[in-house]
Amino acid sequence: MVFLRRTTLLRYLLLSAMLALLLFISSLWLPQGGVRDCGSAWQPCLNFYYQKPEPPLAPGEWAELDRAPPLIKECPGQSFQARRLLQYLKSSLADADADDVLLEPYLQSWDQLLNFMESLGTIVSFFSQKVKEKVVLIRELSLKHSAEAHGKLKRGAYRSVRSMVEAELKAGVVNFSRRTDSGCRTLLRLHRSMLWLKLMLEGLAEGPDADGRYKTPGELSRDAYKVALAPHHPWVLRQAAEFVFLALPDRHYFLQLVCVQSQREATPVLRIIIHALTLVHTQTQRILSEHNLLELP
Repeated sequence: MVFLRRTTLLRYLLLSAMLALLLFISSLWLPQGGVRDCGSAWQPCLNFYYQKPEPPLAPGEWAELDRAPPLIKECPGQSFQARRLLQYLKSSLADADADDVLLEPYLQSWDQLLNFMESLGTIVSFFSQKVKEKVVLIRELSLKHSAEAHGKLKRGAYRSVRSMVEAELKAGVVNFSRRTDSGCRTLLRLHRSMLWLKLMLEGLAEGPDADGRYKTPGELSRDAYKVALAPHHPWVLRQAAEFVFLALPDRHYFLQLVCVQSQREATPVLRIIIHALTLVHTQTQRILSEHNLLELP
C-alpha cells in the first residue's frame, strides 16, 4: 500500500514538473516551422500523417447547415454551448456564394471553442491561452483598420477571410520568410488548431474497436495533435504536450459538454458539429491554399 502511494505521488510530481516546463516553454516565442525545417537537434525529423486535400464542397453540403437540428440544445450551467457554436459556424458561411468565410462569426466560433477547451481543466490552458491570443490579435487588427479611412489597409479589409488575405498581401504586410503579426499568419495558426479539435471530435463520435473498447479522450487528442499541430511544433513542445493529453478528463465528461449522457446520444450531435467545422475548415483551407499561405513561418 505504501509503495502504491509513493508511486502515485511520484507520477503526480512528474506530471506537475512537466506541466511547469510546458508552461515555461509556451511563454516563449517558439518557432513554428514546417517539416521541411526538421533535422536539427532542436527540431528532429519525425514521421507524421498528412492531411489529404479535401474535395470541393457540393452545394447540398452548404444547404445542410440551414436545418436547425433539434438534437442540439442549450446546456444550462456551462460556458460552452454546442448550439451557439453551430450558429456561429453557420453564420460564418452566410456569404457562401462568394466562396468566403465571414471573419467575425468565425472568431465567435472560436470563442465557443475556447470555452470548450477551458472546460477541460487548467492543464489545457497551455493550448487555449495561445488560441485566445490569436483571436484577440485578429480582432485588434480589425478594429484598428475599421477606424482608418486611409493607409495601407482600407476599411472593411477584415470583413472576411478572403478580404483580409487579399488586402494584407496587397499591402505587403505578410512575410513569407520570417514571423510577423499579420492576420494571415495568425489565422493559419487558428486554422491548424481547428483541425486538431475537429479530428478529436471525430474520434469521440466513433464507436468502439473490435474488442469493444473506446479510445480515451487523451488518446484521441494525441492522435489529432500528431496530424494537425505536431508537424509545426518543435520537438521539445511535442514531448511536453504528451503530458497534457494524459491529464484530460474521461469520455463521459466530454459527452456532458455537449449535453448528452451516452455515446448513443452523443454520436449524432457530434456529427452535426463536425460537419459544420469541416465546411468552415475546408473553405478556409481553400482560400489559404490559393494564396500559398499554408506554410507561413
